[in-house]
This record gives sequence, structure tokens and C-alpha cells, in this order.
Amino acid sequence: MRKHTNTLSHFRKNLTQIEKMRVASQYAAQVLTMIEPHVKAGILTEKLDEICHDYITQELKARPACLGYQGFPKSICTSINHVICHGVPGKKKLKNGDIINIDVTVEKDGFIGDTSRMFIVGKKPSAAAKKVCQVAQECLYLGIQLAKPGNNINAIGKIIEQHATANHCSTVHEFCGHGIGQVMHENGFQVLHYDQQQSPGQLLEPGLTFTIEPMINLGSRHIKQLPDGWTVVTKDHTLSAQWEHTILIKEEGAPEILTLRADENIEDIFSITAKTLV
Repeated sequence: MRKHTNTLSHFRKNLTQIEKMRVASQYAAQVLTMIEPHVKAGILTEKLDEICHDYITQELKARPACLGYQGFPKSICTSINHVICHGVPGKKKLKNGDIINIDVTVEKDGFIGDTSRMFIVGKKPSAAAKKVCQVAQECLYLGIQLAKPGNNINAIGKIIEQHATANHCSTVHEFCGHGIGQVMHENGFQVLHYDQQQSPGQLLEPGLTFTIEPMINLGSRHIKQLPDGWTVVTKDHTLSAQWEHTILIKEEGAPEILTLRADENIEDIFSITAKTLV
């Protein structure tokens, strides 16, 4: 087990490893694009899991990395409304107005890509649902903007928490982004989504690959874990949203978003500025 140090150098990837990360990450992004037409009222979350599993294994010839990970029983996570993360697909039917996070991890040739996004079911979401989904996505994009070589890793969490708070939301402290490569969670490489005022933080270096995945609650940041041992919900039962990308720190400038989807505009991502929604 690695101890926490003030350098992340030992997590840097070489060119061959980076190329494999690109492939695995793009596969994960493709799963989210593929599943979008199926995310509609009436479908069971276990059916979404089945569709994603078959696509990963049969079409992509890859492996769903979360299946069996520490005992997790499914190939994706489906977190609906007040579920913060790690929702287990089952007999739950989606209904109009629901918001759902689908979290996908794909392993290909020994490397793992990890990404998630929010979906809104139906065409008439509540104002609260639209707000928490938008604020969470903006938090992700703001964090990505600060993921540059030489920047302190704490800057990512600081801007995320500032933006969430400015929009009268909160950010979950118990879960974080993480280094990723040949294992899903690189031990000792964490990306917190809140301001670590008492920690010196680590400097970002070229060749690092990691996730940023803020979990943003409409109410309190406090959580509760359900008896299944996986599903985590907001303690006050308010809505929660999360977006996630796997990124690569480059030699200079902005990071490469390894899990970028076709529906995302890279210029929009880097033009988002911290603001308060009206």
C-alpha cells in the first residue's frame, strides 16, 4: 500500500500507457453515448445495466471494470434523484422528471477509463433538477480548467466548492476523484472536491491520469449509506448530481479529456467561468 507523499511522480504514465488509457477512456465515453436513447420513462435500471454490459463485452470486446470490483454486483452504477453514487441497477423503473447518473468504467488491454454523466428523464424536469445537474457539470468543467502542470491539486477542489456554494449547493466530502490506470483507484492519489485549507497539496505533473467527479447536492452535503452496502443517498433526501471525466495532464496548457464525448464542445468546457445562476 502506497503512503501519501507530496509528489505524484510515481503515478506518471509513459507514452504506451497513455495510448492505452485513451482507448479505454474513449470506450467508456462511447457507452454513455450509446445508452442515451434507452434512458426513458418505464425502463428498469437493470435493463440499462444489461444493455451496457452487452455493448462493452460484445461490441467493444472489453470488460466492465466495476463488475465484481470489491464485490459490486453490476456492470454500471445507476444513481437516481437523491442517490449520490453507487446505485445498484435493479427493478427500479425510471419515470418522467427523474434525474439519473450513469457511471461507466471500461477496462481494455489492462487499462481503465472512468466516466459518468447525468440524464434527465422526459422533457419537463423541475427547476431544481435542472439546476443541480447544471451546477454539477459546471463544477466538473471548472475543475478541469485548473488541471494544468505545476498547479496545486487543491485548486481543483477549491474552485468546485466555491462554485457549488455560490449556487446554494453543497459538495460531498466522503468521495473523491482518483488516479487511474491499470487499477481503478490508484492508492495515495486523491482529487478532493472541496477546499483543503490545512493541506499543502501535491503539484500536478505531465503524464498523470486521474478523474474529477464532483458530487453536488441541492441541500446538505451529508450522506447516508443504505443497507445494501453500496447505495449512498443524501441524508436530507434532496437531489444530487454528478459528472465525471478521466483526464491527462499534458506537458503544458490545458489537460486532455480522455473521456470526452461527441456531444461535448471542448471550447465550451474551457469557457465556463465561476458564476451564480439566476
